[in-house]
Amino acid sequence: MQNILIICEREMKTIFFLLLSFITLNAQSYQQEIMKGNFTRAAKMIDSIIINNQLTPTDRYDLNFEKDRMDRIRLDFNKTRDDILPYIKKFYPEVNDQLLAEWEKDNSLEHMIIDGEKKYFSRSASNLFLINKKAKERKREITGAVKDNLDEFLLKDLPEVIKNSETENSTLVNPVKYKLTYTISVDANAVPEGEIIRCWLPYPREGNRRQTDVKLISANGKYLIADNENLQRTVYMEKTAVKDQKAEFKIELGYTAYSEWFNVEPAKIKEYNAASEEYKTFTAERAPHIVFTSEIKQLSDKIVGSEKNPYLKARLIYEWINDNIPWAGAREYSTLQCIPAYSLQNKHGDCGIKTLLFMTLARYNGIPARWQSGWMLHPVEVNLHDWAEAYFEGYGWVPVDQSFGIQQSDNQKIKYYYLGGMDSYRLIVNDDYTQPLYPAKIYPRSETVDFQRGELEWRGGNLYFNKWDYDMEVEYVE
Repeated sequence: MQNILIICEREMKTIFFLLLSFITLNAQSYQQEIMKGNFTRAAKMIDSIIINNQLTPTDRYDLNFEKDRMDRIRLDFNKTRDDILPYIKKFYPEVNDQLLAEWEKDNSLEHMIIDGEKKYFSRSASNLFLINKKAKERKREITGAVKDNLDEFLLKDLPEVIKNSETENSTLVNPVKYKLTYTISVDANAVPEGEIIRCWLPYPREGNRRQTDVKLISANGKYLIADNENLQRTVYMEKTAVKDQKAEFKIELGYTAYSEWFNVEPAKIKEYNAASEEYKTFTAERAPHIVFTSEIKQLSDKIVGSEKNPYLKARLIYEWINDNIPWAGAREYSTLQCIPAYSLQNKHGDCGIKTLLFMTLARYNGIPARWQSGWMLHPVEVNLHDWAEAYFEGYGWVPVDQSFGIQQSDNQKIKYYYLGGMDSYRLIVNDDYTQPLYPAKIYPRSETVDFQRGELEWRGGNLYFNKWDYDMEVEYVE
């Protein structure tokens, strides 16, 4: 009897390892197909793994998300050659296959082969004239220099902030009081009639020195505000889907925001306490997006060189990203395996991509850095926005907006304002990225990194961004 049990145990172990090998081989196979752009084939292979294997709930969840990710990439890469040519021909009437191939090769014209067909990123045509220096210059020759309203606004606002900060001997000045109305509208029949739609809307973080007097004024239904311990903060609501009708979630809230400026003097920065938990946490790697790859290490050596002062190291990083990673419209973050790596490969990025690249290089150089995001609410432009904070001993945590970058001014304080300063026109929703929402979301989030627009789902799955719209109304209260 004992021998029989031993044989059975050996057979069970053999079956287990064969099954594990089968799953591993299949995982490698479908991943290879994804890399080749064979999405339909990869999805079928994933379905086969799910059907034919006893998987843990986590493994099943991850495999289903791989299918979901491919669908999201398809939505991002939805343009054909004929779709992008009309815009490009405005500035390059002579455009031909050779020119397109050159732009594709240097990643100025973002594209992907999906199921054997070349597809272009939805914003690839307009991005071309932001990324490629020659194309950017060609457009400028035709359209002339276009005034940027935000730049004009900041060049008036920032000197006043600096003046008031020095006059009042305070890092916090120029408060702006807001009343915001935020609305999410779910498409009619996106969810079957009678089903419950779960919705998470953005809500201001409290306890931050730049953001005070947070108050929910009204909501068009029952709601649950997440505690401030939630680093990505929400208002949760539910509604029942009605046939042929949009489902609307609306909140009104008020708060006050301050400009903050630290006149950082490199010589006054003290030595870090490298043994503290806070220092260890915010100088550590955090896969998949903050990873000290060989590329990051080599780039850091090139940028920072022998510099030892933390602020001057941060400024060298800030300058390099400003000069070498132009702003361009970005893919959805959930489709990117490692955001800084994507930025370096494609030589461009939006606010969040630039922020994570700055954070990675800063942390590698022993400078604590952390994420912050929400909205920019300037009178001339309202939009989603991401930035960071860096820690300098002797000053504490200071704001860093890599996307706003170096200001066009001869005044050094204005020029480097956003490496140690922030304007009053911000809504802080997140003090970290990729954090759990409250209450817990069942299905994968539409935005797996950031949280600004909101999240929705129902019993049958996640509601991706193409199923709903959002709107931010801003009132500046006297």
